[in-house]
Amino acid sequence: MTHQAAPSGVPAGTSSSDGSIVVVGSVNVDLLAQVRRHPRPGETLHGSGGRMLPGGKGANQAVAAARLGGQVALVGAVGTDAQAEVALSALREAGVDLAHLAEVEGPTGLAIVTVAQDGENSIVVIAGANGAMGAQRVRAAGDAIAAARIVVCQGEIPREGIEALPALVTGRFLHNPAPVMELDPAVLRASDPLVVNQHEAALVLAQLTPDLTPPETPEAVLRALTDAGVPAAVLTLGAEGALVADADGLHRIPPAPVDAVDTTGAGDAFIGALALGLARGDDLPSAARLASRVGAFAATGEGAQPSYPSAQDLLPELDEA
Repeated sequence: MTHQAAPSGVPAGTSSSDGSIVVVGSVNVDLLAQVRRHPRPGETLHGSGGRMLPGGKGANQAVAAARLGGQVALVGAVGTDAQAEVALSALREAGVDLAHLAEVEGPTGLAIVTVAQDGENSIVVIAGANGAMGAQRVRAAGDAIAAARIVVCQGEIPREGIEALPALVTGRFLHNPAPVMELDPAVLRASDPLVVNQHEAALVLAQLTPDLTPPETPEAVLRALTDAGVPAAVLTLGAEGALVADADGLHRIPPAPVDAVDTTGAGDAFIGALALGLARGDDLPSAARLASRVGAFAATGEGAQPSYPSAQDLLPELDEA
């Protein structure tokens, strides 16, 4: 069984002719709880919230790009439970093409998200239907993947599904290995760009260059990634912005300062906006500047997908000082 979204969620006044994006990845429901601080091991704390919201890194990135006006399709899976409708609600509203979304017997993916008062979160992910996204299901969407200008993937589907992608992609492969898993190094070297935070970058480097002494600075991390054969990379630095490495060298992307409410999904908003910028023809540093602003906007609202901007929203400005 497949689901098809109506196109009415695409923001008015935007164009879908900027280049297509296919996101291959996870679809979850997020169970969101707020606490004053994160509990220590063995500790019970009172919290609030308990809302069920649409989530999953794949769905988040697809919604982020579509709300900004991108032409986006999602390759993924949901279960046969009632939570599937929650998981799909924002995708449908944003106008994401769900023709390649499968329904598989069992539960929809679940993420248990705890957000502290300072906006930092901790997340436990239960794969559910996302575990069905192996190589066969990815290859079934091969025509759509081959036709896309940008193909986006993350680490919340099985290894074999991710490893099937480079042979299908004819455009640009935006790879966000989060969470990081053991992958064929050729897949990591096909990532253009590879988008990682500092923790993920260290794990990826350990796979590509296991004998390398871990670099001490963000700049050195990026140089090590490109020296290891990654053609382009983006290192996200949270409130400090990001660093980009491409054929022209290193580029520092400033942050857009905001009062963070909830950082859940802000990194996915960054990646969705990065994909949109690349799909419409921006160079990587320019796309990362847009992504920095969109990610910051997302941190000012609660939850992941509900916090993402539309093309009409005013984005925070970058700190150019």
